[in-house]
Amino acid sequence: MNIRNTLLIASSFTLLLACAHTPPEALVSARTAYERAAAGPSPEYTPADLHVAKESLGVAERSFEDRDHKFLTRDRAYIAQRNAELAEVRARTAMYEQGLAFFDEKKGEFQRLDAQRTKAQLADAKDALASERANTEATGKELSAERSLRVAAEERAAKANAALAAIAVVKQDERGTVITLSGSVLFASNKFELLSGAQAKLTQVAQALLEGDPAATFVVEGHTDSQGKPASNQSLSVNRADSVRDYLVEQGVAADRISAVGHGQDRSIADNSSAEGRANNRRVEIVVSSGERGGSAAL
Repeated sequence: MNIRNTLLIASSFTLLLACAHTPPEALVSARTAYERAAAGPSPEYTPADLHVAKESLGVAERSFEDRDHKFLTRDRAYIAQRNAELAEVRARTAMYEQGLAFFDEKKGEFQRLDAQRTKAQLADAKDALASERANTEATGKELSAERSLRVAAEERAAKANAALAAIAVVKQDERGTVITLSGSVLFASNKFELLSGAQAKLTQVAQALLEGDPAATFVVEGHTDSQGKPASNQSLSVNRADSVRDYLVEQGVAADRISAVGHGQDRSIADNSSAEGRANNRRVEIVVSSGERGGSAAL
């Protein structure tokens, strides 16, 4: 291989790595909002608000660097952006109240006061200021409500995950988040009707799915071991996947968010020559994909 080809391969690999960790649009917007606030009057007039914005941006940045689930990074970046915007608006409002700025209705923003601005012009802007202050207060309340909802959602998801870990194996792979349930826990031998005990376990699974990413989609995959005829195994895996999907829909999972597919004996994860291996192959997997380009989703 010549030097030119080597350089081309290295450059392609570097570009691939860079693209694999490109910051989401929400985080880019949050950075821009903070930089604008930091460059304006906020450091002088609302330093505490600017500090809150900086801290929340740091949380979003760490979420991105730690490769957290995309919807978490997105939501944290959105909160950081709103904090930065709030700091900027409050700073310009403070300047107005001190007679150092006026509200430009055409531009829809505050402008620094110059020597030629008259008191009459400031008086004309009072109505606009009152409206802006009302919007600022509403934004603050909205942001507080968003934080409360996010904290509550994360607490519910954590509890659901803890319960889920007791009845299933949860892992991440290239498909997304994969919840694996043993076929022997769900079905009798060569049957696809759910056992009574299986329904209780699947109710917990449904609860975890409902409390996760609202944009996520789910695929129920049925698998068998290699005993029996391939055609029979394929049919059994389809019927079992359908049974699990139908039950999860009954528990509140939207039908348009969940599908079912059977893979028969084609996707073994263990050696079919042993009883233990065959038991591992007889399974149902629920693959969770987020609403953003099919990536993994948090439960």
